[in-house]
Amino acid sequence: MKPAPFVHHAPRSVAEAVGVLAQVGHEGKVLAGGQSLIPILNMRLASPAHLVDINQVAGLADVVVTGTEVRIGALVRHAQLEHHDEAYAALPLLRQALVNVAHPVIRNRGTTVGSIAHADAAGEMPAVLALTEGVVEAVSAGGTREIAVADFFEGALETSLGADELVVGVRFRRFAEGTGTAFMERARRHGDYALAGVAAAVRVEDGVVADARLSFVSVTDVPRTLDVTSAFAGQEHDAVDWSAAADLVAGAIEPDGDIHATAAYRAMLAAELSRLTLAAAAARSVALQQHPSDSEGPAA
Repeated sequence: MKPAPFVHHAPRSVAEAVGVLAQVGHEGKVLAGGQSLIPILNMRLASPAHLVDINQVAGLADVVVTGTEVRIGALVRHAQLEHHDEAYAALPLLRQALVNVAHPVIRNRGTTVGSIAHADAAGEMPAVLALTEGVVEAVSAGGTREIAVADFFEGALETSLGADELVVGVRFRRFAEGTGTAFMERARRHGDYALAGVAAAVRVEDGVVADARLSFVSVTDVPRTLDVTSAFAGQEHDAVDWSAAADLVAGAIEPDGDIHATAAYRAMLAAELSRLTLAAAAARSVALQQHPSDSEGPAA
């Protein structure tokens, strides 16, 4: 199938783009990488009358790393962020997650901000934004605003973004020094949407667990963070039974069954991936303390 007819707009500035969005309102869709939007248009699951193509807008393709965060513009492609060494050194979780996004050809075109704005709980990057307690930067003709990740995702493919607003960037908060991270997912075939996925961040201090958090892919209605520190705080990292998080995970996820997997199977997979990612993240935290210059720690 092909998309329904639409008017194509090609603004050259953010001001011009939000001006168009203000005029067309709910009749408009923003096009950046298009790896989620174009299939939806082709299948006519959406039929916007206006397509606002921001690919010619200047200043939206930068990655900026500071002491507290990694900021990416709306036109930063997955592959650009995946291979950005400074961003990797600051926040290894970005690359750990991005290598799981579809296939290289998709990552070469798709944008990380677009994936987040699409708000699909089966996407990897919304889960990363949740775990890093990130911020979404939105601009409209009326001004700018920052939206905390906890206030951004409202439901399946739904956000708090106004129809006249353009996401110009997102900021991933860097973890406390010494935090190890890991990301794992399982799919029926490489590149397919995950049956379940888990991101973990663990900080070990003086040999004991000080902080442990999770976020999920494909098993929650919206991306969210689960703090499991209470199950492990004060335990020696090399004696922890990470499967103790299973009950907390079970109470936090809401998997649905479909033709690919039952809800029970997704729940079991999420619990097992939580155990594995927590253990891997803890090992990286210990390695970071032993070798501070190694941002990754042991091999992924």
